[in-house]
Amino acid sequence: MKLVLYDYYRSSASYRVRIALNLKGAAYERVPVNLLDGEQRNEGFRALNPQGFVPMLEADGERLTQSLAIIDWLDARFPEPPLIPADPDERAHVLALALTIAADIHPLNNLRVLKQLSGLGMDQAARDDWYRHWIREGFDALEALAAPRAGRFLSGDQVTLADICLVPQMYNARRFEVDLAAYPTLVRADAEAAALEAFAAAHPDRVAPPETKS
Repeated sequence: MKLVLYDYYRSSASYRVRIALNLKGAAYERVPVNLLDGEQRNEGFRALNPQGFVPMLEADGERLTQSLAIIDWLDARFPEPPLIPADPDERAHVLALALTIAADIHPLNNLRVLKQLSGLGMDQAARDDWYRHWIREGFDALEALAAPRAGRFLSGDQVTLADICLVPQMYNARRFEVDLAAYPTLVRADAEAAALEAFAAAHPDRVAPPETKS
């Protein structure tokens, strides 16, 4: 099976899919889509994905969109290691943790939202405060939800979809200098996951285009 991932190196959603592909040991090609240059809005890319979002995964001609849907597909096509628990209670818990990030934090801090705020006259300092506010509000809830059942990772001692969502969000939090002292469970799970090569190889610093590394 030929897998082609259209992504942007700093896209949180793309970062999630890179991690999942690496955990599954699935070989794939990357096609960078520069969000800052607006390549996602080009006619050619919108012909492939009408939403104009990344990531998009092509699998033998099938075009898959939305990071959590892609990861669910990967879990079905490449069963080992499982990323979403089979047990209904554990599955619901992991999905709740993942969606706290993917549905509640990330959309409010998405690049297109930040650009809209700029268009409404909000300056950089105010946009950064906006970004940090929604991370802190989401992390307050996530810490409380995760702590009772956390182990090495966010939910027990096995990597799950929750960790795949957590690591890119922690990367964003550090970029925007969010104080993480109040989130020991998140910090510990992030450190455990980030030490795994599947996560490390997906890090934006490892996949960034050469011109951003000078």
